Amino acid sequence: VQLQASGGGLVQTGGSLKLSCAASGHTFRRYTVAWFRQAPGKEREFVAAVKGNGGSTFYTDSVKGRFTVSRDNAKSTLYLQMNSLKPEDTAVYLCAADSGIINTSIRLSQQYDYWGQGTQVTVSS
Repeated sequence: VQLQASGGGLVQTGGSLKLSCAASGHTFRRYTVAWFRQAPGKEREFVAAVKGNGGSTFYTDSVKGRFTVSRDNAKSTLYLQMNSLKPEDTAVYLCAADSGIINTSIRLSQQYDYWGQGTQVTVSS
């Protein structure tokens, strides 16, 4: 599967952005898909993930209550609605997919075989 992320930009503290990740192929629903982010000089960090049927979602603690991950299997697209953005959310956001991840490994970037190119999110203070 090929992934293409979009929707990043510059926003002020407290603002909102919605990221999209369009996937190619006809088997999108079989994949667990996730968002990671990487700030300059920092390791890649798990943000959120959603299982193939969309019924189970996972978040890192720092974004709970502010970010919402969702997917539209008919459109083969993953979304990340980001509200109440903070300067520490500034990073390149990448989408990832894999068909064989178990829940206990869902936050581990090395478990994902497919990656998009990333989209820059910058939150000004």
